[in-house]
Amino acid sequence: THEKTSSVSPPDIALLPEGPLLAIVGPTATGKTRFAVEVAVRLGGEVLSCDSMAVYRGFDIGTDKPSAEERRGVPHHLIDVAEPGTFYSAGSFRADALRVLRDIWSRGRMAVLVGGTGLYYRSLTTGLVSAPGRQEVLRERLNRRALAKGPERLHRVLSRLDPDRAREVGARDVLRIVRALEVRLSTGRAFSGWLRLGGNQPGVAPGFTVGLTAPKPFLYHRIERRVEEMMAAGLLDEVRRLKASGRLSGPASKAIGYGELAAHLEGSMELEEAVRRIKQRSRNLAKRQQAWFKREEGIHWFEIQEEEWRDDALELIQRWREKAGAHT
Repeated sequence: THEKTSSVSPPDIALLPEGPLLAIVGPTATGKTRFAVEVAVRLGGEVLSCDSMAVYRGFDIGTDKPSAEERRGVPHHLIDVAEPGTFYSAGSFRADALRVLRDIWSRGRMAVLVGGTGLYYRSLTTGLVSAPGRQEVLRERLNRRALAKGPERLHRVLSRLDPDRAREVGARDVLRIVRALEVRLSTGRAFSGWLRLGGNQPGVAPGFTVGLTAPKPFLYHRIERRVEEMMAAGLLDEVRRLKASGRLSGPASKAIGYGELAAHLEGSMELEEAVRRIKQRSRNLAKRQQAWFKREEGIHWFEIQEEEWRDDALELIQRWREKAGAHT
């Protein structure tokens, strides 16, 4: 779901900041963050995270946040800005991102927007859509049904009523499944249709956008290896600490890796099965992210299995930066 933000209202384009903005997007496990840091170091930039889970404090290993070393070398923004248990929306992201962009550009620096949360990316670059407000009675009924029958059942209903949105959200993402059904049932128009209407607020278009991708077998192998690395790095202990401190709650508690390992700690799932599900959900996420960004216009795609992709991408970015000048 997304909420309107008061920070940029009324939607006056004169209020929007202007400056050099590079975006690096694509599915999970393509190395976006590492590449963003490399570009920022070379071109005097600061990183603006576009990740709906990296905003939550304490959710570190499972969200693959940049290391402390990477953050020391390059300023990072919109990481660890929300408490677990709270709902950080696309509207929250847009308002915070606009403020951060103003700060970065006021220092004469380049902003590097990086991440795979498509709705966050769209909220900033093309504005937010005015989807209908909350329908509390209907929402409560849908939430009760999800609790009684399981989110997968509701997801199948969504697949029939709004197949485009169903492909974009996970089968256990209760929050977004319920919101999409709420809009569809209360208005008669699919939530995906509302999204396609475009924003009623102006966007901040990147000067250049790089998309990182790979063929499925290559990408899926990277995803599975990364899940194993996260487990080796102590993801289970991280979930145990969050659970023990009562911070494993709200939307973040359903994030990939956290829900499965919480179920294991509660004794309802074997560890091996939890890891298998984490890998499967990560592959499904990559598929949805790929589909989302393939629909966005103006993205220059690079396949990361190609030996020369990094040099080619850096050359194009450098050319754009020189053409754009100190400020765009």
